[in-house]
Amino acid sequence: MRYRKLQIGFCSFLLMVFLCGCKSQPQMVSKSGFYFDTVINIEIESDRGEALLDECFSLCDHIEKTFSRTLETSELYQLNHRTSNQVEVSEELADLISLGLEYGELTEGAFDITIAPISDLWDFKSDNPAVPSQESIDEALRAVDYTKVHVAGNTITFDNEYTQIDLGAVAKGYAADSLKEYLTSEGISTGIINLGGNVLTIGEKDDGGSWNVGIQKPFSERNEIITQIAVQDKSVVSSGIYERYFKQDEQLYHHILDPKTGYPVQTDLWQTTIVSDLSVQGDLLSTSCMLLGYDKAKELLQQFPEAAAYFVDAQGQLIEN
Repeated sequence: MRYRKLQIGFCSFLLMVFLCGCKSQPQMVSKSGFYFDTVINIEIESDRGEALLDECFSLCDHIEKTFSRTLETSELYQLNHRTSNQVEVSEELADLISLGLEYGELTEGAFDITIAPISDLWDFKSDNPAVPSQESIDEALRAVDYTKVHVAGNTITFDNEYTQIDLGAVAKGYAADSLKEYLTSEGISTGIINLGGNVLTIGEKDDGGSWNVGIQKPFSERNEIITQIAVQDKSVVSSGIYERYFKQDEQLYHHILDPKTGYPVQTDLWQTTIVSDLSVQGDLLSTSCMLLGYDKAKELLQQFPEAAAYFVDAQGQLIEN
């Protein structure tokens, strides 16, 4: 899958899918697992569904071994722990890095795939998470600058030997699109791919209706939704500050990090949901909008008239763009 050809244009689910109606043949078949640091589920209508789903999970394994920042055997991990500042990588990795750099330009650095040194400082999974020291943040920030990474073909060149890449804000979208591409090539016309905050539908439901995707209400009980969206053959991606966070000295610290300060971004949004054709676009836009804040997010989205956006502001109000 060549994302370079595109024109710029956590254990829990952010999105819930409501299913109803079924046919007798062929039956819907589903499989769940744990990839991309979240529970995933794929459901398709096929009389050979189990074999196809096994292939899907093999593909997930391959994608994780390519793009994981923390898996020591992954290609991205090896790139980040390189011994030379010019490295030949796979076409997949080069394409996704290139796409991430494009969004760095689009957002004037608000979205920055070189955030990895800062990401390493914030452990939101710890039993006792804590704010990193200012000294460690300042040191890590010296390695954060997407303009210091260059892609030429499959060659990645770094201007700074300490720069590392984090593709966590885009890899799930790439995975969802790859899974859909594989399944449709195998003749699947009805199905749904749920990768936590990324839901990608294939065609319509087996009863001919739309898929109803519920959007989690921020800072509320699990499965409490703020709205639901009816879609066919579309991607629905949500990003929000309420999935991974902790409080220290009565202040909330969330996992969407500002590459300019090294701290959680100060935003007037709790959540952004993007409806689009491609999940990778939804990934990039939802995170970018969270980083930019409401006004600049609306400006960015003017460049993507094919995408619909739903915002939840800091007062918990739903706004449809």
